[in-house]
Amino acid sequence: QVQLVESGGGLVQAGGSLRLSCVTSGGTFSSYAMGWFRQAPGKKREFVAAIRWNGGTTNYADSVKGRFTISRDNAKNTVYLQMNSLKPEDTAVYYCAATQRLGPLIISREYDYWGQGTQVTVSS
Repeated sequence: QVQLVESGGGLVQAGGSLRLSCVTSGGTFSSYAMGWFRQAPGKKREFVAAIRWNGGTTNYADSVKGRFTISRDNAKNTVYLQMNSLKPEDTAVYYCAATQRLGPLIISREYDYWGQGTQVTVSS
């Protein structure tokens, strides 16, 4: 069973930066594509970014392109989300997820394993 644990969330002012980390265990990390999703209060969970198993292909939601960067370190079983130029509308619980499927990776049901989430709050 694959387990994912996120960290790095917190409170930051608008324009600031945070880096989220997601450490996985219980599986072969390098065989999984990884994604980040977020869910704000009263809203549906939405796609943020994804990265293929070798880090060669990444996808981003339009709302975060140019501000967020997803990366992975297969030696450390960790995926990262560097978030710069944060806005109040980025406030949400951020989840990492893992999948071995070969789809576009932008839909939550493509993912089989999820972390518990980490809160990101951006103040104006």
